[in-house]
Amino acid sequence: MAGYVCTIAGGKGGVGKTTTAVNVGVALQEMGHDVVVVDADLGMANLGAMLGVEHGTSVHDILASDAAVSDALADAPGGLTVIPGEQSLDAFADADPARLRKVIRTLRNAYDAVLIDTGAGLSHEVAVPLGLADGVLLVTTPDEVAVGDTVKTAQLADRIDDGGEVLGAVLNRVTRHTDVPAIADELGHHLLAVVPDDLEATSREPLVLNAPDSRAAQAFQGLTDHLDEVFFMGADPDDLDTVVEEEWFVGDDEADAAEAEEAVEADDADEDDESGGVFGLFN
Repeated sequence: MAGYVCTIAGGKGGVGKTTTAVNVGVALQEMGHDVVVVDADLGMANLGAMLGVEHGTSVHDILASDAAVSDALADAPGGLTVIPGEQSLDAFADADPARLRKVIRTLRNAYDAVLIDTGAGLSHEVAVPLGLADGVLLVTTPDEVAVGDTVKTAQLADRIDDGGEVLGAVLNRVTRHTDVPAIADELGHHLLAVVPDDLEATSREPLVLNAPDSRAAQAFQGLTDHLDEVFFMGADPDDLDTVVEEEWFVGDDEADAAEAEEAVEADDADEDDESGGVFGLFN
């Protein structure tokens, strides 16, 4: 049986696409699935560097017809397999995104799940992975530009013939002041998970291995539990609850806790204001 291909996309760079791919990939691997993550951000590849993976062959070599898929497979933390990219302009110039189709076809026959980490924008380089997916996972931060660009990415995914359906969205780097319900409405797709802006989590990825008790790692683990149901059990993502815990957004000191409580009380008291930051999800 062919593996499930999930493209992780978002219109803007730096929103956490690679972080999401890595943490979901490792969490799926720990659940017993055989997973490979492909760095298809051909212009700004950073998967290998994020995981500290040493590699001699990259996805760019494959897309330049200079190497086979098997040559570029590299071991990563948590038993994960990755195909890293390169950051040189020469490698970018020689790589043909169209050849990614053959790469993904080969990988889906060898792995339970193939996660494709994409670049930013609406280029051909991004459109190809969208068209190869069984499902597309959107990732954005609350930043207004990032949300708007992610909406455009979703529209592009919907217009690609034979492309994967948009499974839903992940809202990354959320604080208790973020108006999550308003952003979810703007995205127009089901919000699968809210990932808190967790400054206490280690900067060493993957968080699910290096800081499993952190709030962000808990969010990624919950997201992975949902995706496991979608990928392998046929669950409808729209039927799944948003992964979010109110306690993630309550500060550690008394002042922050009091402020958070006041925010909840104010939201409950104001019947005319439908937004309430992240706490609106709990009302």
